Amino acid sequence: MNLGVFTLLLAIIGGASGQYYDYDFALPIYGLSSPNCAPECNCPESYPSAMYCDELKLKSVPMVPPGIKYLYLRNNQIDHIDEKAFENVTDLQWLILDHNLLENSKIKGRIFSKLKQLKKLHINHNNLTESVGPLPKSLVDLQLTHNKIQKLGSFDGLVNLTFVHLQHNQLKEDAVSAAFKGLKSLEYLDLSYNQMAKLPSGLPASLLTLYLDNNKISNIPDEYFKRFNGLQYLRLSHNELADSGVPGNSFNVSSLLELDLSYNKLKNIPTVNENLENYYLEVNELEKFEVKSFCKILGPLSYSKIKHLRLDGNRLTHTSLPPEMYECLRVANEITVN
Repeated sequence: MNLGVFTLLLAIIGGASGQYYDYDFALPIYGLSSPNCAPECNCPESYPSAMYCDELKLKSVPMVPPGIKYLYLRNNQIDHIDEKAFENVTDLQWLILDHNLLENSKIKGRIFSKLKQLKKLHINHNNLTESVGPLPKSLVDLQLTHNKIQKLGSFDGLVNLTFVHLQHNQLKEDAVSAAFKGLKSLEYLDLSYNQMAKLPSGLPASLLTLYLDNNKISNIPDEYFKRFNGLQYLRLSHNELADSGVPGNSFNVSSLLELDLSYNKLKNIPTVNENLENYYLEVNELEKFEVKSFCKILGPLSYSKIKHLRLDGNRLTHTSLPPEMYECLRVANEITVN
């Protein structure tokens, strides 16, 4: 079996098992196309349920024959979707529309909600100004990055929605607050590269990964992150955080494994839990290293689990680090200082 076909096999098996392998490039297709395929597209004979219509300068969605479950329409000039575009494939599972010219006003009717088995919907790099919908309850993975989105519709009832990518849009905190309320399966939310000045309220407690980097956030409400049951990965780099806007125990969350606060205006190291493994603080205004930010007490069984710590781009030097730091950070693999 050649590599291109094996890669496609992984993608399809992953979709069936609930694991998703994303590819932002057109997969190489080998062999003849299945006869059950739009004439301008390619449906590999080995996997006839996948139809590739990438980079064909299409201006509309081609005829999609029954039996297609994985539809790729990337890098075209599609600027509208008719209400009957997918009437032959109501069991479609993946719909990938990245790099087109779609606008909300030209997506007709309830075309997505009719796809009762749709798990993955990607409309990255288009001209959307608000999120699309209504969406089917089956949806697991929604990607709407690199658009011009300023408004989010309701995601109410999307009980399976697990991954949401909304980076590189024009969202402010009021548009985000409460939009995801009640989504008990949501684990991954990327809101980086937007226009939020505050942390949005009403985010689901189920989140494991939350990316908020490259916004304009200057303040952390007291105990904001304590409400998340198992938050593990948090990015707040490239914001406007200063000591005055960060309460003492903002990031002392026992489930947190990775925290990125780089490129802010912090002068003191925010206190973190001993379970944190990766801590990024480069390019702030740090002036001193406080061991108590990492270890409340020191002892044979009391130490920080930090593996990687970045302190470069601050006012700290190796000579300014206290000797007890090494006892606290005894399992660290890398500590980067100027």
